[in-house]
Amino acid sequence: MSSIHLRHALGLLILAATAPPALAQSEDRLRAFFEGKSVRVKMEMPGTEDGVDVYPGTAQPIDFHKHASRLKRFGTALRRGDEVLVTKLKVKKDLIEFQLGGGGYGTFGDDASPTIFVPVASKTEREKNLEKEVEKTTDPAQRRRLREELDALKKGREREDARNEAEATQAEQAKEANIRRRRLDGGSRFNLRYNPVVPDEALTPDGVMRALSEYVDFSPLLAERADGPGPQGEGRREELRKGLTAQEVDALLGRPEAISQRAEGTLQVSTSMYRTRDRRVTAEFVEGVLIRFTITSP
Repeated sequence: MSSIHLRHALGLLILAATAPPALAQSEDRLRAFFEGKSVRVKMEMPGTEDGVDVYPGTAQPIDFHKHASRLKRFGTALRRGDEVLVTKLKVKKDLIEFQLGGGGYGTFGDDASPTIFVPVASKTEREKNLEKEVEKTTDPAQRRRLREELDALKKGREREDARNEAEATQAEQAKEANIRRRRLDGGSRFNLRYNPVVPDEALTPDGVMRALSEYVDFSPLLAERADGPGPQGEGRREELRKGLTAQEVDALLGRPEAISQRAEGTLQVSTSMYRTRDRRVTAEFVEGVLIRFTITSP
């Protein structure tokens, strides 16, 4: 796309941003403008739904100490220069969520805890009866025999507990490693935070882009809108987002190349692999509803 066309597209966006507030401030319009479009991040972003908090208009919009802490704790899901899909934009009272590549690990359906329940071996009926007999027996020799048998049963139970603990530790380590891998594939998000409420001027495409201009390169989005179908690139491709049914995702991406099943706790998760001309998509469904996805180059 030429620089002239890009400037033209940017001019159209500025004109749209100066339209009456009623036309620019709805969540639906922001979603229609951004979702399903690509942007390029200018900074590393953590693999968590906590994402990066931005306080527009303040002296220090990002607390980089907190940002570094999240990167260290959750790993880097998006790196400087990565081009990624805007997968969801959500407006709340004092917050605009700008979700990228799935919005970050830890959203609905994501198991973020590596803890595994370890059952404790219960006393057998024989062990309980022996405890009662030891208390009642007065004969020293008989008491000694009962005590030896009771100690053997107790030690056997302790060995079983130790085995269970060791197996649980290994399972937790494997689960923790799996969660960390999934965090790196789950995208991230920017949280535009305002006090006390999101102002009207922030509820426009231009307002969002200005608030994120230091951290996001919107040129891929501008180029896509300018080159898309319809007047001045007003058309947009269908969006991929959480909450779609498996049938809706199939309609967007075609038939999956492969489908697999696995259990995550009590949930049955279905994973479908899609391949299009310019991307490969891994989509995960619970009860036929899309809960997370990753997009990579083919």
